[in-house]
Amino acid sequence: MKTEPYREAPYLRRAYVLGHPIAHSLSPALHRAAYAYLGEANLEYDRRDTLPDDLPAIMRGVRNPAGTEEAPYIAGLSVTMPLKTAVIQYCDELSETARVTGAVNTVYPRGEKVLGDNTDVIGIVNALLHAGLKPNHERDEPAVIGGGATAISALTALHKLGYRRASVYARSLHKLGSVQEAADRLGVQLEQVSLADLPQNLAERGHHPVVSTLPAHAADEWASQLSGLKGASATHRPVLLDVAYNPWPSVLASAWEANGGTVVSGLEMLLYQAVEQVLLFTDCTLQPAELLGLINAMCAAVGLPSREHLPAPLAE
Repeated sequence: MKTEPYREAPYLRRAYVLGHPIAHSLSPALHRAAYAYLGEANLEYDRRDTLPDDLPAIMRGVRNPAGTEEAPYIAGLSVTMPLKTAVIQYCDELSETARVTGAVNTVYPRGEKVLGDNTDVIGIVNALLHAGLKPNHERDEPAVIGGGATAISALTALHKLGYRRASVYARSLHKLGSVQEAADRLGVQLEQVSLADLPQNLAERGHHPVVSTLPAHAADEWASQLSGLKGASATHRPVLLDVAYNPWPSVLASAWEANGGTVVSGLEMLLYQAVEQVLLFTDCTLQPAELLGLINAMCAAVGLPSREHLPAPLAE
């Protein structure tokens, strides 16, 4: 296992998950398990309830080039709502993924620069691969449910998987401007469809894979109307990633499985986006077997089943 910290520090390093509300975040369980596995004994990870007005003071800490015992060096920040766009102005450079999505969920220092990334995208990619998705770009008709920031990450993930067309379902089509702009940047042909049409379209037209970005219970009403998944068979089980994972299984997940599909929860997305954050915060290079060990340590921390292999292939 090769760990390459770019700055030695005799003091305790810190990383945080920022957002509001943040009390129920599972990120500390995932990150702490990862740092224990990696032997990063002086890297501590905590929740920090944060609103946009709190960001200037926090970001000064990220820019502290030396750190002190009173103000430890900040190795990285996991950023959740309502901060994913507000934090961009404090970053010196953005990854291509962050630029395309217009959202940052990962902030970390490199040298004198503060970098911003969006690991939600790779989290979605690897969650779908973990579910057994084998993209068939000629046959598949992917879809995204919802029109917010996570929908843009989902669309970007589908693009990374090789899809160049997708449907997006939302209650308010006039609010899909940012999703359409992201599709245009990616070169993805986007069809905008009313959410009310989804149950019938799933039965008569079919979609695979599908990423639902709706909050918990927001899909309950139409999910209860689901009466079939076109194309579902013993050899083809359409894949649904439901980013909501509490409670689980959701009404949508249960209905999807009952109609012959395969479901994967948003907890898998949370896991895989956190794996990428850990590697960025520690500047750690792992061999495949070591990476699998890291993932399984994180799985154990949140009650996910262990796995025998990486998503094939683990997307980069």
